[in-house]
Amino acid sequence: MTRFRSLPGLHPDGRWDVPARLNMAAQCLSGPRDRVALIDLTGGSRRDVTLSDLTEMTDALARRLQRDGRPGDRVGVLLSQSSWCAAAHLAIWKIGAISVPLFKLFQHDALSSRISDAGVRQVLTDTEGARLLGDLAEPLLADRIGETGAPVPFADTGPEDPAVLIYTSGTTGTPKGALHGHRVLTGHLPGVALSHDHLGQPGDCLWTPADWAWIGGLFDVLMPGLVLGVPVVAARLDKFSPKGCADVVARSGARNLFLPPTALRMLKAVDARLTGLRSVASGGEPLGAEMLAWGQSAFGLTINEFYGQTECNMTVSSCAAEFPPRPGCVGRPVPGHEVAVLDTDAATTDDEGDIAVRRGSASMFLGYWNRPEETAAKFKGDWMLTGDRGIREGDYLRFVGREDDVITSAGYRIGPAEIEDCLLTHQAVATVGVVGKPDALRTEIVKAYVVRKPGQDVTESELQAYVKDRLSSYSYPREVAFLDSLPLTVTGKVIRKELKRRAAAEQEASR
Repeated sequence: MTRFRSLPGLHPDGRWDVPARLNMAAQCLSGPRDRVALIDLTGGSRRDVTLSDLTEMTDALARRLQRDGRPGDRVGVLLSQSSWCAAAHLAIWKIGAISVPLFKLFQHDALSSRISDAGVRQVLTDTEGARLLGDLAEPLLADRIGETGAPVPFADTGPEDPAVLIYTSGTTGTPKGALHGHRVLTGHLPGVALSHDHLGQPGDCLWTPADWAWIGGLFDVLMPGLVLGVPVVAARLDKFSPKGCADVVARSGARNLFLPPTALRMLKAVDARLTGLRSVASGGEPLGAEMLAWGQSAFGLTINEFYGQTECNMTVSSCAAEFPPRPGCVGRPVPGHEVAVLDTDAATTDDEGDIAVRRGSASMFLGYWNRPEETAAKFKGDWMLTGDRGIREGDYLRFVGREDDVITSAGYRIGPAEIEDCLLTHQAVATVGVVGKPDALRTEIVKAYVVRKPGQDVTESELQAYVKDRLSSYSYPREVAFLDSLPLTVTGKVIRKELKRRAAAEQEASR
C-alpha cells in the first residue's frame, strides 16, 4: 500500500482511526465554536455560518424530529446546497436516525421509488421541495420547523450503526439504496485530503457545483470540510456555467474546487482562467493528457483525479503534492483502502480485470437496503467488485471502462433501466433500449431506441417530455430513434451492447 505523510482518519501506521463509539454529527460539529463552517451564498447574499450557528440549527431540527421519530427511522433530505441542508443531515444523524439524500431535479416517479423503497415518512425540505413531494411523504420545512430548548445529546452510535442511505443510479433495475454506517465519513477523509494536496492548509476554502444529494457532494466536500475545519461554500447553480463558476469563486474566496469532468470541459471550451486556486480535484472518469495540460495552464496547478463509487468511495486518488499524474490513470490506492485488479478466479492480475476493494475499507457500505442477494453478489470472497475494469501499472490504477451499462453524462451516473421502465409506461411504446452515445461535451448522452406499438404514433419530443416530467431533467433521452425491432437475447432481454455499438457508429459517422 502506498504511504504518504500523516493523513486524517488514519493512525500513523496506516490503520483506520475509527473509535468504538462514533456519531458523524459529533465529528462534524466539534472544534472552535467561532470558526466559519459554511459560506452560504444562497439567496443572493453572503452569510458566514459559524460552527456555533450550525450547531443551533442542527439542534432546532433535531428537537422537532425527536418529537415523533426514533433511532433507525429513515428521514429524507430534499434540499439544494445550503446551510439548512447541512443541518438537516446532521440533525438526523444526531438523533440516531438515517438520512436519505434526495435530488431536487427528481420528478414524481423518481422520488416515489426511493421514498417508498426506503420507507421514508418525513422529508426535510423547503417550499419548492414540498411541491415536488406532493403526498409522497410529510414535508417538514427546515427553515421553519425548528424548536428551541436544551442542547440535544448525540445518539450513542457505533461505526457500524446505519447513518445514511444513498441511492445508486439504477444501472440494473430500480435504484438500489446503499446503506452506510457512521464510519463512512472517516473512510472519505484520507482520499479527500490527498485529492486536494493535503486539504486543511491555512486559507483553504472548499466548493463544488455537484449537488449535495449525491455521495460526491455530501462526502467528498461538505462533511469532510466540516471535520477538517475547512469552510465549505454553499452555492446553488441551477445550471453550471463558466461565468457562474467564476462568480462563486470570486464571492466566496474558494481555493479548493471539486469539478466534475463535464464542468472542466465547459471551462476549457471558453478557456476560462480561474486564479487564486490551490487545488482542483475531479472524479468520475479519466481526464486525459490534454485536459491535464490545460488545467496546468488555466489554473496554475495539476488537477488531481480520484476514483470511487456510491458503495465504496474515495479509494484511489492522485495527489500532485506527493507524486506526478499519469494520464489515463485515476491515481494510486489511498492508504486505508486495499484496491486490486482481479481475474476471473478472484486472484490479482497484472492484466485487465475487475477493479475491487478488500473488506475493511471504512468507506465501504453495509449493504443494499433490503436486498441481501444483491449485496452478496457485489462481493467475491473478501473483495467488493466495483463493476469497473482496470489495469494496475505499478502503484497506479488505469481505468479501462465500466462493466455495467451505466451512462456517464455531464457528471451524472444514469441507469438506463429506470429510463426504460419509464418509457415503457407510455401507451405508444412497445419496447425500448437505452444506452449512452459518445458525446464530446457530456462524455455520453442518453439515447433511446424505441419500438412503437402497432397503430400508435409518438414523436421524439413527446417522449423526451414524458421522461422529463417523471424522472429528472438531466436523465431524459437527448436523442430518440424509432426502430422496427431491437436486438434481443433468447430470453427477450435487450442486448444493450449492440445498441451501444450502433450509437458509437452513429457518432463516428456524424464527424
